[in-house]
Amino acid sequence: MADAARGRGGAFCILYVGREAAAARPRLSGTGTIREIPMSTKVKAIPDGYHSVTPHLVVKDGRAALEFYKKAFGAEEIMVIPGPDGNSLMHGEVKIGDSMVMLAGEWPGAATQSPATLNGTTTAIMIYTQNTDALFDRAVKAGATAVMPPMDMFWGDRYSQVKDPFGHVWSIGTHIEDVAPEECAKRMKAAFADPNMCGGNKQ
Repeated sequence: MADAARGRGGAFCILYVGREAAAARPRLSGTGTIREIPMSTKVKAIPDGYHSVTPHLVVKDGRAALEFYKKAFGAEEIMVIPGPDGNSLMHGEVKIGDSMVMLAGEWPGAATQSPATLNGTTTAIMIYTQNTDALFDRAVKAGATAVMPPMDMFWGDRYSQVKDPFGHVWSIGTHIEDVAPEECAKRMKAAFADPNMCGGNKQ
């Protein structure tokens, strides 16, 4: 749906945007209006600002998720394409740090479902940041559930985890030490013998 909305392969791109587009894209007004944007005749296979792999999260309430990620992680809203009812989210994009995250509301018959429907999730999204403790605290204050408090891990990261109100798990880390493979293996063995690893065994 996002590709069609961007009008790839055509002469124009029609988008609904809530705020200004990413710097790499043509600048749009922040009024949330439909605009026609002439596309370059030379199209990049990987758009500016994107990496080869981009998380695409499915959530029950896309609009609320957008607002939560802005509050919890300082996400910048890049694109909003509403559903046919004008209120739901067909496709959204936010930028966290230097990385894009795509969002979509849950749609009947789609191959993907939200954690709320599945009653669990199979993934965790990793955020590297300058200050794990600060971002962990910010996310919890915004409404995330603390899964694992920040702690120094054997592989060289200060690391934590939270679960957002929509069921997605976010790992938050700061790399604090380069650990050689042999030393990492030794530390791992010691860590797994420690009952307090990963916050202890919670009942």
